[in-house]
Order: sequence, then structure tokens, then C-alpha cells
Amino acid sequence: MNATDPRRGRRALSVRRPPRSGAPRLSSRLLAPLFHRLLDRIDLGLEQGSLEAALPDGTRRLLGGRAPGPQCEVDLQSWRALVRLAVGGSAGWYRAWAAGEWSSPDPVPLFALFMHNAVALGQVARPRGPGRWIGRAAHWARRNSRTGSRHNIAYHYDLGNDFYSLWLDRNMYYSSALFIDPDDPLEDFEEAQRRKVDVILDRLDLRDGASLLEIGCGWGGLAEQAMERATIVYSGLTLSSEQADYARDRLGSGAQILLTDYRDAQGQYDAIASVEMVEAVGQRYWPDYVAAIHRLLKPGGKAAIQYILIDDAVFESYARGADFIQTYIFPGGMLMSESRFRMLAQEAGLEWCDGHRFGLDYAETLRRWRVKFDQAIEEGQLPASFDQHFVALWRYYLMYCEGGFRGGGIDVAQVTLAKPA
Repeated sequence: MNATDPRRGRRALSVRRPPRSGAPRLSSRLLAPLFHRLLDRIDLGLEQGSLEAALPDGTRRLLGGRAPGPQCEVDLQSWRALVRLAVGGSAGWYRAWAAGEWSSPDPVPLFALFMHNAVALGQVARPRGPGRWIGRAAHWARRNSRTGSRHNIAYHYDLGNDFYSLWLDRNMYYSSALFIDPDDPLEDFEEAQRRKVDVILDRLDLRDGASLLEIGCGWGGLAEQAMERATIVYSGLTLSSEQADYARDRLGSGAQILLTDYRDAQGQYDAIASVEMVEAVGQRYWPDYVAAIHRLLKPGGKAAIQYILIDDAVFESYARGADFIQTYIFPGGMLMSESRFRMLAQEAGLEWCDGHRFGLDYAETLRRWRVKFDQAIEEGQLPASFDQHFVALWRYYLMYCEGGFRGGGIDVAQVTLAKPA
């Protein structure tokens, strides 16, 4: 977008829209200049892309617009939404959305815009003051001790196999697919999910008789594909009783599914797979996770890891608060930066090999899930125990994550960790 667009900035839009119904409160009129100063800060931080905002005082502003990037629209119904954003960061912004204080015809590019400009925005959209302290305290209270991990995993994964089967693919993969072209909406989704697992298994070079441990086995999809490729001895770890029951029924006696914490796993294995599990570990326990991989691998063994990462440039500000995902979706979790993961692996005696990123594939995966989720809602397939608040939260979650990957500040990667012989 042209940087000289006359609509950009505080003085940009003199055209007024019809005022909100009802007279604005005196406090809102008096505080409006403060809110415009916050919008000034957001405007300065949007180095790429643009946000056109309809404001509670009847004006419109175009923020950013200096260089190409995500473009989005926001209808700000109440100044309170900016207060929530300033105090609570992304968790506060969700609360404002749930309260009807802002809306957008498509929130995905909005989330992409903020993630794309996260470095320049700095602390503008991060929790601060008491909001940050309260969020961090709540996050700490839900840390992934052995007991905490069971509660946190149950909170998310024990929503029921019937729920997840409505919108995941037939193989029940709850992780990023690997597309030939993530911009092709017609590419077969199940093939893309199987491709992801095949690439992981290729990293492990499994042979007949090999032993494979999966840390975070999900519903057994990787195990099934692995056992189709070779006659192996498979063991899977999970803390979700719902997943364990499903995987045992699916795999039968040919696989061992254990309700066991990775820290308590025993034995040694030729290979380890772990797909998007490290995000649920929590920063305090990252060294334990990496140490467990080293301890459980035989000398000369390999571990194939798929993990979600956050840009090193924003990690410190991200880690100082509790964001929307940690507050409402994955209690106790935290994304790791590649440099930190790599350092921990090398300190544990593991070699870091063949890293590959494919973040846009995750964005498309999330879009596909949302389409199926919406279809299930429209067809009335969701169990009655899930109310409209839950439905709205999960739609927001899927859009929020998709925008994050499209914005580029978070990514997904595969890497091989090798234990020297």
C-alpha cells in the first residue's frame, strides 16, 4: 500500500461514520485522546501491512500502510477493548472479542498482521502491570509437574474422541500436515497428513525388529503408519486416557500404549518420534524432556521431532507473560525458540540434524480444520455438552493460530536429534 495514502495515521480519516446508538459516556469522550495515543503506538509498530479501524467515536483510522503486508479491518465497538489489550495482551484481546467489544469480517489477517510486526510493536500487545503478574502466576500454578501435566493434558485432549473426530482427518492427526503446495486448497488433506508422518519416519530409517518409542502418541496414527512400513516393536506414551483408549482399540496387541509421563519412561530404543509434544512441556521442564530423549535412545539412535517454534526476536517478551493460548487452550505450555532447543539438545549430547520449517503448511492445516469444525457445527454434530461459548472459543483459537503462522512469527519444523554411537 502506498505510504503516502492520505488515510493513514491519526489525522488520516476525517470522514465520520454514523455514530454508535446512544450517547457516548462522558468518561469515554474524556479518555478518547488516550486511546488515540495507544493507536498511535500501534500505527508506528505496523511497519508492514495495514489495519483499517472503525472507532467508537465515529471516526475511522488506517494504521500502518507503509509497506505491503497483511491487510485487515476491525470494528471497535468499545474503547474498553483497547484497555483489555493494553493490560491483558492477546488474552485480553480475546476477552474483548468474546464480550462483543470488537469484531472483524476476517480475524485471521488481523492476527497475521500483529505477528508479522511483533518485533516493531514491542510490548504494545503484550500484557503489562498487574495483568501480566496475574497471568504469569496463573500460568505458574498450572506448570507441568507430573501431577500438573496430567491435569493440563486432560483439560485439552480429554474433551472426547467424538469431538476431535468431527474435524480432524480420518487418521486423527492433530499436528501440521505437509503439503506439496500449501496454497493449493484442493490438495488432498489426508495425503498431506500421511506425507508428514512418512517424512518423520524416513528420518528414523526403521528396519524390521527395531524398537520405536513415541513421546506423545496421540490417537495412534504415526504408530499405524510405522508398523505398515516395518515389523517393529512400538511403544507410545500419553497422559490422555481418551487417546490411550482410542489408540489401544486401533492398534490392538501389536503396540504398547502407556499412560506414562516421559520423565518416568524406562528402557532404551532404536528410535524416538515426538510430534508437537514439546510445546506442552513448559520452559521449566525443557531440559527434562531433552534429557529423557538422550536417556531413552540407544547409542547411535535417532529421534525425529516436529515442534512449533517462536521467533528468537520475540521470545523474551512472549515469555514474560501468559498469552491467549496459555490462558485458554493449552495450560502450562510454552513455545520454544530454535536456538534454545538446539542449545539444550547439544548440551545433552545430541546432534542437531536436518532442520526443516514449513509454517505455511500449518496455516493451511488450521484453515482445513476450521472448515470442518464449522461444518460440524452447522450440521448439529457437536455433542450437546459443548455450548456456544466453547464453540466461539475454539473458532477463535483456530483463527488465532492460523494468523500466527501466516504472520511468520511462529513456525513449525522437523529436526533429527542423533545420539552418538
